[in-house]
Amino acid sequence: MNRRDFLGVLLASGACLPEAGSAAAAGFYDLPPVANCATLFHLTDCHAQLLPLHYREPSDNLGLGTRAGQPPHLAGEALLRRYGIPSGGRLAHAFSHIDFVEAARQYGRMGGFAHLATLLNRLRDQRPGAVLVDGGDSWQGSATALWTRGADMREACLALGVEVMTGHWEFTYGADEVLEHVAALAPRLRFLAQNIRTTEFEDPVFEPFVLRSINGHLIAIIGQAYPYTPIANPRHFVPEWRFGIQSEELAKQVRSVRAAGAQAVVLLSHNGMDVDLKLASQVSGLDAILGGHTHDAVPAPVRVRNAGGETLVANGGSHGKFLGVLDMEFADVGLAQVNYRILPVFSDLLPPDPGMQALVARLRTPFLDRLREPLAISDGLLYRRGNFGGTFDQLILQALLETQDAQIAFSPGFRWGGSLLPGQTITREDLLGQMAITYPQMHVDWYTAVQLHALLEDLGDNLFNPDPYRQQGGDLVRVAGLSFTCAPRAPVGQRFSDLRLKGELLSPSRRYKTVSWAPVAEGVVGPPAWEAVEQWLVARRRVPVLRPPAPALVGVGNDPGLAVGS
Repeated sequence: MNRRDFLGVLLASGACLPEAGSAAAAGFYDLPPVANCATLFHLTDCHAQLLPLHYREPSDNLGLGTRAGQPPHLAGEALLRRYGIPSGGRLAHAFSHIDFVEAARQYGRMGGFAHLATLLNRLRDQRPGAVLVDGGDSWQGSATALWTRGADMREACLALGVEVMTGHWEFTYGADEVLEHVAALAPRLRFLAQNIRTTEFEDPVFEPFVLRSINGHLIAIIGQAYPYTPIANPRHFVPEWRFGIQSEELAKQVRSVRAAGAQAVVLLSHNGMDVDLKLASQVSGLDAILGGHTHDAVPAPVRVRNAGGETLVANGGSHGKFLGVLDMEFADVGLAQVNYRILPVFSDLLPPDPGMQALVARLRTPFLDRLREPLAISDGLLYRRGNFGGTFDQLILQALLETQDAQIAFSPGFRWGGSLLPGQTITREDLLGQMAITYPQMHVDWYTAVQLHALLEDLGDNLFNPDPYRQQGGDLVRVAGLSFTCAPRAPVGQRFSDLRLKGELLSPSRRYKTVSWAPVAEGVVGPPAWEAVEQWLVARRRVPVLRPPAPALVGVGNDPGLAVGS
């Protein structure tokens, strides 16, 4: 990827962003003009974040197999060098974790629906007729989304102008509820998922695609929901639906829309970027894949060759920090070129749209007293992102250990939730921004050393299997109390070793008390885990600087997906 490519997909002005209040700030989001073009705006994985926030990008994002050291598996300075982004500026802050606290204080929060609305209004003037698509994970991730069953986000997304979406965490509200809401949203918003069918009759559950005429060009948008929903989330929420990647069925859909006259075909995906890259190499006829799920903020798309030509693969970041712009330019002979740029949404450069700001305020007002309840003050940076965990993960783990008098604590490898800077007060809203799910039960179990090793190997294979189709796109389960060595590139069954509790090797003759939360099995009984964490925070009043949970790593060398320092 040379500098010209990067500048072409980001901004014509390059990486020299203006400061807030400067005369140039208003022009930063001016896109280069295009002729005879159909455009899609791409938002994904906002995780119900209606307000601007801080969100730290990962310092560990290892790639396996052929993806080792390749996008999206770059972190820190390696990522900046790859894309020619100067250190120390706004773009470095948007795309990397480097000097996060200082940069966050300098450049402020990012995203927010009122600021996104301002940006979209500006871009719609530059790209008339453009369609806004949403890659999913929009109805979940906040206290208000949980308390309203996603109703606040559905109203906000409609007001933002989302016309097409697919899903993942949306399904954790349950099949019947999702179908009810999808029917209510149509036809203003179309929910697509070509890879979901009924288990009994193989009937499609959702529309597989839509055809949209944009500036006189017929564009097909095919939906690809998260393929591993019944594994990564409770199966009993969607008991009669079959998921999966369904590449052969996708190829049929591509041929079908081409036969219907589609001049360009775009896959709106929630696969995760590694899966999308492999899929692009196997399925011909897709002009672009707009991806989500893995939250990878990749400065430039990857162009993948396949038997039918080339497919552009992009991933749009998360939490409203970025907005993607896919331009499909046409010539007399058909589609001439496809370009994607990812725009960081700096809230201080974009005044809030008054109408959206009023809507967000109305949606939040009934809950403000509960949301603003102070719990404790954090002395250090709290964040959640990375293969092995962040400091907010460590906070949750420590609270579970101490409140349940357990020896080992597990917390899911979730990657959503805002970051808090040192000295900030942790509110109930902040805590639920890390834990607001529909299956929050906390439970205690007893495990032998053999069972603990088998558990780590099983969960680790979801992340470290070199075949993207055997990965589930998540990060490793977060662990406290138990130390171990991890060899990500070793074969399954040999990745985890040297399991110790307080420095002592686990005994094969003992069982160990563990606490975990977010069970995928049906019928698990227990209180919501956030209640224990909240009580722990209130009792402590102040949280000291925490270190993220991290194993000893072997066999990864100087991997560019593993940055040193913070």
